Amino acid sequence: MAVREDCRHYSTRSMPSGDVVQRCRVEMAEATPFGCPEHCLFFEARSITDAGWQRFERPEDDPDGSS
Repeated sequence: MAVREDCRHYSTRSMPSGDVVQRCRVEMAEATPFGCPEHCLFFEARSITDAGWQRFERPEDDPDGSS
């Protein structure tokens, strides 16, 4: 089976060398070649907030943080 990039347990990271590391956070995927088991019991759909979006906090009214 192919990689389930739509699973919330799927993780990928680019290394400085240019290699891409893919893994399953609950360690249910096959290591070589990386692939998710068919009908994985741990599959959970990835929410939009976990799909590459970043959360930025609004700065406080006082820039030095003292209120």
